[in-house]
Amino acid sequence: MIALHARRSAGALSTFAEACPNHARVLVLTGTDLYRDLAVDVWAQRSLELATHLVVLQEAAPDELAPRHRRKCRVIYQSAPTRTPGMPPRRTFDVILVGHMRPEKDPMTPMRALLRLPADSTVRLVHIGDALDPAYAEAARGLNDRSWHSMRRYRWLGARPHGETRRRIGTARAMIVSSVMEGGANVIVEAVTAGVPVLASRIPGNIGMLGADYDGYFTRGDDAELAELLDRVSRDPAFLAHLASQCAERAALFDPAREAAEVLRLADDALAWTHARSTR
Repeated sequence: MIALHARRSAGALSTFAEACPNHARVLVLTGTDLYRDLAVDVWAQRSLELATHLVVLQEAAPDELAPRHRRKCRVIYQSAPTRTPGMPPRRTFDVILVGHMRPEKDPMTPMRALLRLPADSTVRLVHIGDALDPAYAEAARGLNDRSWHSMRRYRWLGARPHGETRRRIGTARAMIVSSVMEGGANVIVEAVTAGVPVLASRIPGNIGMLGADYDGYFTRGDDAELAELLDRVSRDPAFLAHLASQCAERAALFDPAREAAEVLRLADDALAWTHARSTR
């Protein structure tokens, strides 16, 4: 069995463990289970005990686990094909934010950051994703209709197809990942493999993707710090290039061939575990 999310898959995992005790049970910790549920939810905690193999999506994640669980844990980074960057707009410095609007993604911090930018800023935030709460929709529509000195700094596109989203990522100058918790954001993978640097909240899930020494972090929820970072990357080509270079150093982690090899190795190990238990 391969299960995604410790809390949401807890019932199925328990049923399978009872019915097939000698078969491997692989549990992938995807984000909110790792950074929220495991501390408070007994079903999520039981899932860790029942799992024979654990998978996390970035290198900082095992630090959240007790040593006995860490021993059966491995990191498998998600991947995306490399894309050639597109041609960015000339008049605006486009930064992209991708994700449905919900508390874990904290879309309000980038919105507030826009209001702090200097009057002569050319930064424009292109936002892709549905609003999962009416308050987010109201805030997004308010910014979408607002102009700053003859330009719009915010463009809300709603949900878009994956292919279009990847194309728009490739034409952005940078991406914002403002989440308060992440298991290992796939949008970071898609930005890095398109040569687009990331401005990310300083949380374990993002640090595990971009590295502890990355220089594009801002404090979670701090719109003033994010505004300073946006202003700097839009005016300082050398700093933008530095962030792009740091991201490029991580790109090999997100190679599809690497992910495929790790998944196959996991499958081999799980089958070997099952075989050993079944032949005792």
